Amino acid sequence: MPEPIIFHVDVNSAFLSWEACALLKAGYEVDIRQIPSVIGGSEAMRHGIVLAKSSSAKTFGITTGEPLVQARRKCPQLQVFPPHYEGYVENSKALMALLCRYTPDVEQLSIDEAYCDMTGTEGLYGDLTAFAHTLKDTIHSELGFTVNIGISRNKILAKMASDFEKPDKVHTLFPEEIPAKMWPMPVKELFYVGRSSYKKLHNLGIHTIGDLAHYDKEILISHLNKHGETIWKFANGIDVSEVTASQHENKGYGNSLTIHYDVEDGDTAKMFLLSLCETVGARLRSDHAFIKTISVSIEDSSFHHCSKQTTLPSATDITEKIFRCACELFDELWKGEPIRQLGVSTSKATKDSFVQYNLFDSKMDEKYEKLNSAIDRIRARYGEDSVKRARFLEGQAEHMSGGINKAKRTGITKDM
Repeated sequence: MPEPIIFHVDVNSAFLSWEACALLKAGYEVDIRQIPSVIGGSEAMRHGIVLAKSSSAKTFGITTGEPLVQARRKCPQLQVFPPHYEGYVENSKALMALLCRYTPDVEQLSIDEAYCDMTGTEGLYGDLTAFAHTLKDTIHSELGFTVNIGISRNKILAKMASDFEKPDKVHTLFPEEIPAKMWPMPVKELFYVGRSSYKKLHNLGIHTIGDLAHYDKEILISHLNKHGETIWKFANGIDVSEVTASQHENKGYGNSLTIHYDVEDGDTAKMFLLSLCETVGARLRSDHAFIKTISVSIEDSSFHHCSKQTTLPSATDITEKIFRCACELFDELWKGEPIRQLGVSTSKATKDSFVQYNLFDSKMDEKYEKLNSAIDRIRARYGEDSVKRARFLEGQAEHMSGGINKAKRTGITKDM
């Protein structure tokens, strides 16, 4: 059998690159990839953070996720452009369609990255490292944006390779190259090492990926549980997961919302909770899924975060039941502090529709099921704004809101 060859294809500064392509097509004279520029969320709605940055913006120390106010301090001449998610969806589709021309084994990770299993295609394309350069250039010439391609024997090493020098590069990270190319890197650069685990690793005296690779695995497990074993394997280039083109079923559904003013009363907060639950419930029913665990999170105006969850007696997809549970959790959690962000998340999703009815709610659940089903059909035919609850008529909150706005909800989540 031929040795596996995996490509990880990652769009360089995807949102900014795609915005640049759209602006150039519309007659904009400047390629925003060549100037200090960022794609930024709405500052008026308190989503004012850097979503993507140009290479020259990066030289000023601007980072993805930082507030636009802070980014402008670093670079007063910074140009900020709003995101247009519908266009990003179309670019993503075009990229995936192009990749599928060369292999049927394309696993999409997100809107701007994918794995391609190229194993056994040398007879078609010759040397696959050389072909990766051809593929990279084809993407640029046909679609107008650049990508990095990482190449290795497995997914984790291919992904690590694609994160090497950018933009518009091809990098290899084969097992024999790990000591020279990966082990000297800071341990925080390893996939799956987040802030929390980085602090624990630092306290253990682990500063590079090589330090982690050579550390006692059992000690890591005692400090980081199963996650310790996972990142130890990754540091040693061990990954047995396969590239699969099939979509994984959701294990949970959730939404969060940054509110454009500080909410200081419970009734208003619960109105926003309802708008989140509307979206979660609709997504559940669209996927024919049911959930058992519900969680509510609150971030106050000082950016302090807290959350609480509970497990239901039986799984449900009913918006009203999710909302009722969310309100109970909110009442237990909230201490009266000004609220900046609210979240509703669910887990333990299942396709099993078994419901454990009780004497008091069985008839009401049946009514809610019929009501939700009727509303879903109307929204599917006439648009999600065709039916909304009366309490949203005042316009303080969208009747369906959350971690993705309408443009993304009707595009990315359906097609990604």
